[in-house]
Amino acid sequence: MNAYWLSRDRLDALLEALKRRGYRVIGPVMREGLPTLAPLERARDLPWGVEARAAPGRYEVREDAPKARAFDFVLTPQGWKRLLFPPERLLFRVRRTDLGYEVTTPDPEAEPPLALFGVRPCELRAIQIHDRVLSQGPFADEAYTARRRAAFIVVVQCTRSLETCFCASVGTGPEAREGFDLALTEVTDGFVVVSGSFKGADLLQEMDLPEATEAQQREAREAVARAARSQRRRLDPQGLRDLLYGNLESPLWQEIGERCIGCGNCTMVCPTCFCTTVEDGSDLSGREAWRIQRWDSCFSVEYAYIHGGSIRRSVASRYRQWLTHKLAGWQDQFGTLGCVGCGRCIVWCPVGIDLTEEVARFREQHAAVAAQEEQP
Repeated sequence: MNAYWLSRDRLDALLEALKRRGYRVIGPVMREGLPTLAPLERARDLPWGVEARAAPGRYEVREDAPKARAFDFVLTPQGWKRLLFPPERLLFRVRRTDLGYEVTTPDPEAEPPLALFGVRPCELRAIQIHDRVLSQGPFADEAYTARRRAAFIVVVQCTRSLETCFCASVGTGPEAREGFDLALTEVTDGFVVVSGSFKGADLLQEMDLPEATEAQQREAREAVARAARSQRRRLDPQGLRDLLYGNLESPLWQEIGERCIGCGNCTMVCPTCFCTTVEDGSDLSGREAWRIQRWDSCFSVEYAYIHGGSIRRSVASRYRQWLTHKLAGWQDQFGTLGCVGCGRCIVWCPVGIDLTEEVARFREQHAAVAAQEEQP
């Protein structure tokens, strides 16, 4: 595909082109000292010169990075999931009138289409997983499907990785190759940009950008390759499903459960978790009632409640459910891992539990048992 050159001073032209097409542009801006996804009006609102540092249970930003670049923060604390699949959604509202009952339901088609500006490759992969989970099959989420169909996705290829990133090992980054409308790679003084859809190609044609030089394209490729090489964490997908299914009674689960506090942060920040609950409410007069859908977490005792009580009362059993479903059950259900290697669950775990380390421990245990069984 052809690559074009977008200088920094043309970023506003790109944002304006999206707005002319009716998109509500959402991108990273600084709010209360953190890069946050919010309406993006001007290119100068991007987190220029902001560099993030991440470690298990820790996230901090430096706002005086030596290179004035827009996307060195890598990941925002909250992800794009909340825009296409909101934490809370009204399903319907019922009002009692003198003539009977009036039922209203929100129309997602009436919402302005979103342009998601700055999606990372791992986050794009998570959106593609949600496409499979929420838009296909007999129980499609109509609201998600409508938002997703109307959305315009601008990916930013990663030229820097956080300490907690492991997307390279699971094949979800640091470069996206398909599924986007436009993809930007930040290099010296600007961006190498390519289109991935007819919508993206049409927008680039309108902007009439010059083609990127071979030197600019080479710089972009090398920057992405460096980001991949810099990653130290790994999650090897080979044999992962059978490994976890074969160790459901391992004492390691109890050891992890003694550290895990069951807060559910990992499920809230995970870009692929999609579990919800439905709640009904009414006003004090009894004239109005409503039903809402909210995100839920398998780390809560109530999530696994059936007649007679919860079937997963221990934290260890809930962590086992989460990790085994994400890395094994998803493969059975959807043909893919439920993890994209973004590392958010590691960063926002208050006690710093690292799923890549826990999986490695299961592999070591399995190898030790196998070696012992082979001894005469």
